[in-house]
Amino acid sequence: MNQEHIQTPSRQDGALLRRILLKLTATAKIVSATLVVLIALVWYDLLNRLLAFGNGLDYAGNRLMGAEATALVQRYNPYFWWALVFLFTILIAWLVYLAVRSILTRAQLKPVDAASFAQLADQLSAPALDVLLWAWQPRDEPLRVGDLSLARNELANGRARRLQLAAQQLAALESARQRQPTPTKQAPTLA
Repeated sequence: MNQEHIQTPSRQDGALLRRILLKLTATAKIVSATLVVLIALVWYDLLNRLLAFGNGLDYAGNRLMGAEATALVQRYNPYFWWALVFLFTILIAWLVYLAVRSILTRAQLKPVDAASFAQLADQLSAPALDVLLWAWQPRDEPLRVGDLSLARNELANGRARRLQLAAQQLAALESARQRQPTPTKQAPTLA
């Protein structure tokens, strides 16, 4: 196995994949960032109103509880409202996370447009094309943004070298198998 015949992808391959991925996912990233900022601003306003409402409650006129219970409720009132804000913040953060993940996942499933595909086919080096072909599974579906993202990550992590090494090893094993004599069946001997 000749290690010197291993081709390495160029830096332009990674830059091209990054540039095309940015172009294809820019809308989803902008929508996600806008959604996060808007929800954060609305929640900040609502939590201030909720805390102001909680601080404005006065339990002194409550005749159902005794004086000690009223004093206890009045003393721990701010903690209750802060705990409520904390729980709602966790719930809202989880819902926003799910929404953003859904938006970005939908963007990963989008097929690559013809212009970007032609640019990839024309400008990627042979090792980078091998990695892109490796990432494009199944091939009965069009190339998707997620396939490009996987190809970019794997290209950065040395997948091109591993693919070439695997091809060399396969060729060496097939060559060794062809050199081996085929076993012939021997007739059983009678003793």
